[in-house]
Amino acid sequence: MNTSILSLEHITVRNLEQTIFKDLSFRINKGEHWALVGESGSGKSALLQTIAGKFNVTGGEIHHHYFDDFIKTHSVKDAYFTHHKLIAMVSPKHSFRNLSNTTDFYYQQRFNSSDSEDSPTVENYLANIHPANDTQQVWAYEQTVNKLNLTALLNKQLIKLSNGETKRLLIAAALLKHPSLLLLDNPLTGLDVQTRAAFNAILSEIATSGITVVIATSPNEIPDAITHVAVLHEGQIIERLAKADFKPEMVKIAATRNIDQDELNNLLSLTPQTQFNDMVAMQNVTIKYGDKTILSKVNWQIKQGQHWALLGPNGAGKSTLLSLINGDNPQAYANNIVLFDRKRGTGESIWDIKSKIGFVSPELHQYFPTDNSCLQVIESGFYDTLGLFRPSNPQKAEVALRWMKLLELEQYARKPLKNISASAQRLVLLARALVKNPPLLIFDEPCQGLDAHQQQHFKHIVDAICQSGNATLIYVTHYQHEIPDSVDRVLKLDKGFVV
Repeated sequence: MNTSILSLEHITVRNLEQTIFKDLSFRINKGEHWALVGESGSGKSALLQTIAGKFNVTGGEIHHHYFDDFIKTHSVKDAYFTHHKLIAMVSPKHSFRNLSNTTDFYYQQRFNSSDSEDSPTVENYLANIHPANDTQQVWAYEQTVNKLNLTALLNKQLIKLSNGETKRLLIAAALLKHPSLLLLDNPLTGLDVQTRAAFNAILSEIATSGITVVIATSPNEIPDAITHVAVLHEGQIIERLAKADFKPEMVKIAATRNIDQDELNNLLSLTPQTQFNDMVAMQNVTIKYGDKTILSKVNWQIKQGQHWALLGPNGAGKSTLLSLINGDNPQAYANNIVLFDRKRGTGESIWDIKSKIGFVSPELHQYFPTDNSCLQVIESGFYDTLGLFRPSNPQKAEVALRWMKLLELEQYARKPLKNISASAQRLVLLARALVKNPPLLIFDEPCQGLDAHQQQHFKHIVDAICQSGNATLIYVTHYQHEIPDSVDRVLKLDKGFVV
């Protein structure tokens, strides 16, 4: 009797003319649940995608033993039933479509009521999930919706979900497929403390229900349900061990180098900052969608040079509050909001506002076009466009490349954004936010998916910018250790109220 669920035997994997794995072997036995850990770019996500069948295996063999066992014990009438039907994967990015099914979502759709009407609701989306088989009823619809805390969101449009709410929905959709194998790519990113604790308990239930779990995660956040850990480094599995024997320091993380302070100062001096009194002044700001209140009587004043943390659980209203500052939310005109010493609705354009802000968020990463080279993406930050839609300016491209070097990204300059790891993509978007030295930096969960070295290096750069100039900072995170040392003020939201 075969005790294996899945076996990869000496496989070679290629994608986009690049060899990702060479002579890689990996086996999962029945009763095992694996965590994949490693530095950024080590191959964790690529291994999940290989198992899911999304990459080209050019050598070796993959045996889906769980599929063979299923066929032996179930009556399958569908001639097209393959092992793919028994795999569910939760990726960092979703692939939601509009109701018209003619276009993908786009970034500002979430704030424009007429366009967002074309977005399905949570209930619409889940109704279209069809299980691979009818025998596994442990994760039935009602139980799954309750367990993932989605009941109150059923009538909410997908485009208006927060980052954490979207993650819960994707996990629920995966469970409703009744998979034999559940692949999770950094599912904890974007979840608040309470939701992460709840997810840990849910994952234990998933494992107990008979579903085999493979999760790419941080070495410091390995769920209780995991039994074994594989440590990856440069496309190789360098350690396979029981979770009890694993220590986070087994993951090879590069030492954090000192920042080139002179180069940073030179880059900041290229664009002198305009002086303002009130960067942001809000009085009794209230935002509603239908009968749903998202923000209630929020008062917030930000002076130039102040450094704020914006905190609160998933769904607290943080992203909506930021959208009012960033010029994306048209409800700003119906409220008393001053940005850069000018009241909203007194003739300023969205581009006037965006020209003074460097912004990055999980939603921007989700919807950012990926065909430009990384250097072009960073250069687009000078124009506040989602990609470069004009000939490259040699002087601006040179400045963009200098920021890439400062953020340890220069090796990606000529590569399309879509061909680099998710963590490197996030750093490219962070460089895009910094490139014009704007007076206001808005970083919404900027360290999502970054390894320990990348997080520490980025924090040092943020602190150096805050200390060197007159930059104003709004920093959002669910992790206390990610907050830069320069942050000395906090605004906390809960259910739309300032607490």
